[in-house]
Amino acid sequence: MPAQYHCPADRLLAAHEEPPLGAHLVTPRSVYAHHGIYVGRGTVVHYGAYAGGHWCRRPVEEVSLARFAYGRRVWVRPARKQALAGAEIARRARSRLGEDRYRFLSNNCEHFSEWCVNGEHRSAQVERLLGRLLWVPRALSKLRRPRPLAAPHREPSLGASAYPRSA
Repeated sequence: MPAQYHCPADRLLAAHEEPPLGAHLVTPRSVYAHHGIYVGRGTVVHYGAYAGGHWCRRPVEEVSLARFAYGRRVWVRPARKQALAGAEIARRARSRLGEDRYRFLSNNCEHFSEWCVNGEHRSAQVERLLGRLLWVPRALSKLRRPRPLAAPHREPSLGASAYPRSA
């Protein structure tokens, strides 16, 4: 998985290994990582939008682990200490089946998975992307800021005593 999408604590799922119930699963795509929740019996609940080669908006759906992985490796993201229990995570994931409110920046597969596991609606991928994009306007504003003009060069003032007196 590309380093920018892989957390160091993520564990690669071995071939034919069944993830724990309620596991937060992550699998790489070309430019992002796709997220879902393992709900048992070889199935994963995920936002189907832009997953598995479907470049269209799709609802939350339950699919096989193989379809979720789409021929790629799968990592298990460890839950934080305050995470919900596996059965509750799976229940939460299934409670949103059919939801069709996918939004790339505000309600994507990672937002969904984080909410199921940790009760937080967030996406580290989106946060990183927005952080990278925010440097552009800051850099442009620095370029557009008027530079202070140098003070005009002035000859030193000569006082009255500097001029010869006429008699």
